[in-house]
Amino acid sequence: MTSLVLVPGLMCDEMVWKVQIQALSGVAECQVADHGSLDSLAAMASAILGHAPPRFALAGHSMGGRVAFEVFRQAPDRVERLAIMDANYKPLAAGAGGEEEAAGRYRLLEKARAEGVRAMAAEWVQGMVHPGRKSDSALITAIIDMFERKTAETFEAQIRALLNRPDAGPLLEQIGVPTLILCGREDAWSSPSVHQEMAARIPRSELVIVPQSGHMVTMERPDEVSEAMRAWLGRN
Repeated sequence: MTSLVLVPGLMCDEMVWKVQIQALSGVAECQVADHGSLDSLAAMASAILGHAPPRFALAGHSMGGRVAFEVFRQAPDRVERLAIMDANYKPLAAGAGGEEEAAGRYRLLEKARAEGVRAMAAEWVQGMVHPGRKSDSALITAIIDMFERKTAETFEAQIRALLNRPDAGPLLEQIGVPTLILCGREDAWSSPSVHQEMAARIPRSELVIVPQSGHMVTMERPDEVSEAMRAWLGRN
């Protein structure tokens, strides 16, 4: 059975992978990373390597995709296959673009400190799911509840990690393992075009664009993601 390390994104935990863990239980033994209070992607990757089996498949969602690139950077010989979902590989933009991103993230941090993580999450989630799912109370509540299990201090540490993210671009052509690049078609944060760029540069990659989904694809369209992951785990 394949050892599969699942890496959640910003303020997320095993809930983001719940359906996939169940769906893949017959073919993969899953382990979910916990970033704790770490404030750099490199440190998060190092912690994963400290707990992972000698060889493993690796899947990361959102910030977790960036962490997965760092795992590969640190120990390419240990990663048997790679899945990157609703993520990006580029560093913080220079100039006004980067300043705008940082300001937006820190504004949400101040809201988490002043009004609580739940209030912040209720605002954040509006731009992270397909417009048609904003009224899906079960989905929205599950995402907000997941965020509320973390603290504002954790949020600050993960923001610091993201704003200081390295450029994973030079890694892409070096990834020679079977790779799944997947995202929601309506992901407004990590666009399909970015995933097309990654797939074009990673030699053994397969691109899957999931319709009717925003950024939280593993929770919005869990069955489609599980099917794509099962196919990826079976590829040579």
